[in-house]
Amino acid sequence: MKQTKYRTHTCGELRMEHVGQTVTLAGWLENLREVGGNLGFLVLRDFYGTTQVVVETQEMMDLVKPLNKESTIAVTGVVRERTSKNPKLPTGDIEVVPSEIKVLGRCRYNELPFEVNFSKDADEGQRLKYRYLDLRNPQVKEKIVLRSQVVSALRRAMEDQGFLEITTPILTASSPEGARDYLVPARKHPGKFYALPQAPQQFKQLLMTSGFDKYFQIAPCFRDEDARGDRSPGEFYQLDMEMAFAGQEDVFTVIEQVLPPIFAQYGAYHTASQAPFVRIPYLQAMEEFGTDKPDLRIDLRVKDVTELLQNCGFGPFENSLIKAVPVSNCKLTRKNIDKLCADVEVQAGQKPYWFRIDENGEVVGGIAKFLNADPALARRVKDQLSLENDTLVLLCAGTKAQVWKTSGVMVKMAGAQCEGHMDQERYEFCWIVDFPMYEIGEESGQLEFCHNPFSMPSGGLEVLLQAERGEADPLTIQAEQYDLVCNGVELSSGAVRNHDPEIMMKAFELVGLGEEDVRAKFPAMYNAFCYGAPPHAGIAPGVDRMVMLLCGESSIREVIAFPMNKSAQDVMMDAPSQVSQAQLDELGIRLVEHDSQEG
Repeated sequence: MKQTKYRTHTCGELRMEHVGQTVTLAGWLENLREVGGNLGFLVLRDFYGTTQVVVETQEMMDLVKPLNKESTIAVTGVVRERTSKNPKLPTGDIEVVPSEIKVLGRCRYNELPFEVNFSKDADEGQRLKYRYLDLRNPQVKEKIVLRSQVVSALRRAMEDQGFLEITTPILTASSPEGARDYLVPARKHPGKFYALPQAPQQFKQLLMTSGFDKYFQIAPCFRDEDARGDRSPGEFYQLDMEMAFAGQEDVFTVIEQVLPPIFAQYGAYHTASQAPFVRIPYLQAMEEFGTDKPDLRIDLRVKDVTELLQNCGFGPFENSLIKAVPVSNCKLTRKNIDKLCADVEVQAGQKPYWFRIDENGEVVGGIAKFLNADPALARRVKDQLSLENDTLVLLCAGTKAQVWKTSGVMVKMAGAQCEGHMDQERYEFCWIVDFPMYEIGEESGQLEFCHNPFSMPSGGLEVLLQAERGEADPLTIQAEQYDLVCNGVELSSGAVRNHDPEIMMKAFELVGLGEEDVRAKFPAMYNAFCYGAPPHAGIAPGVDRMVMLLCGESSIREVIAFPMNKSAQDVMMDAPSQVSQAQLDELGIRLVEHDSQEG
């Protein structure tokens, strides 16, 4: 490292070749261990590592002993070889004997909120409140470093693919994109508001109509939504990209070239899917995995056993769809099976059932008595599901939506808990394709867009006209939309865009919206398309989720430098916070008393 005002070397830099040199280090006093008299061992830590400093004089001991941990100091001294080396440390062969110690920044608190090196064991609220201390922990810091490296690698890879990085506005117009907007009052336009973009969706499509061919951006996005383990409330970042004169396979080709090398290089697991990724139609994913976010590291599959078991005499199976998940070579005890089923019920909201084939080939446990009541049925169950000895069969019953959700949870939990069914040490990517364009809304009972209303329908205008004439069921229309999934985590949704105003209008007419509705909600994009828009397609993998997977973390907050808590609060900066009446008056805003009884 190049010498600076306060140091000649970093605390992770010194080696045997530096023995005999006079150096100056600067960092945080991590620990001081006194061993009697004026002898002590001081651990100095900076961004790059730690170095042992040996205090051997009363003068130096009198200087460092009163200092609280986490004070910043500069140490000047001679490097010498350690008599008791530490092979676990890069600097474990040497130590520094100080001739001068300067206090640069005194820690004024005798007690820290938590021990820095054990901050991950502390309460999350404390970690977030004192995030600047939490980030001093090398284990926490390294994830932020990794994030920086990954973002840099993504930029290089996209530029190598011929993409141009273009930043898009942060202050924009509110638009219906599926989540709540963050609104910003416009001081110069009383009564009007900007919105922080939920995504640069409209801007990147407008760039395509403007003649730019390949756009990308590490884009900040803002959505007022609740937190989850894989979702940060407030703001998040995505690798946003769009391509003109391109279709679905063109987008797939780019992503399949960009992501695998990054996952293989920076990931906790060093094996990643290579191109081409597996393509799974949406309906197939729901039937075989019980989810449109399948974890391909798990080898379990869902089987439809409705015809086989609907009339077996077990009440919950009557007039229901029935799904089964066979788990071969399962050694779980009865107690563990009951615990697994209880966990599935908590997560899925539906009760699962089970039976097993024991080591003698007999059907036992759970609902076994209903199968054994008809020996021919028991044989058919074993034959049709190809059940071997020591196989656990998990079952669920209900509506299509219920059995999809419950079977998906069964696959996920059984795969993780039953040995031999999950190859965890790898990254498995897949594309979920052929999403339905429309669905019947749960609340409205009317035809609604299933996902992105601006996706191109497969079959174009003709399939929409057939639905309008009653010659085709709108629910069978598929969209040229796709999701990128890795290890059961949805990294992104993308689509071939509906760039033709005529097709766009017909798609909206089927859900009862006319041209004026589209013009009112998306004026710039609709008008731009009327000036001749190229076919275009894109996607936007989430950077935060990507880094979370690379680190092997289950919480997205671990890979964000200054995350909010689950309630969308920044407890370190005390945000959101109240503002002065003068600020409100300037913006023409009046606060209304909120009645907590109304929720």
